[in-house]
Amino acid sequence: MTGVETRSVARDSLFLLADIRIEQGTELHRVRVRNLSDGGMMGEGQLRVQRGHRVSVELRNIGSVGGSVAWVQDNRFGVAFDEEIDSQKARRPLQTAEHETAIVAAPSRAHRAPPPPQWTQLRKI
Repeated sequence: MTGVETRSVARDSLFLLADIRIEQGTELHRVRVRNLSDGGMMGEGQLRVQRGHRVSVELRNIGSVGGSVAWVQDNRFGVAFDEEIDSQKARRPLQTAEHETAIVAAPSRAHRAPPPPQWTQLRKI
């Protein structure tokens, strides 16, 4: 493995949960999303998939995304999305219909460091 990045799309490591449906199946499988980019993802879970399987992935704040399994290794697999997504949306807090905008909390002053001592009040030991 070389240190040269050969991917055409930037990706970030993260930990999300997603539901995935294989081909026209009815069963949803919960998987961990380890890497996510606008063009695809790496998932991990106890799921039997093969390269080329069509899948539908439910991602937080994005919804259902179609794609194909690009590779499989042990309990990890890669999915190439049919269309690019805004992967940054999945990193944002969960949005509901009632709260479309994120609530910004006021900065907390409870953990503020004490002021530095006055040099004139220090004594030499």
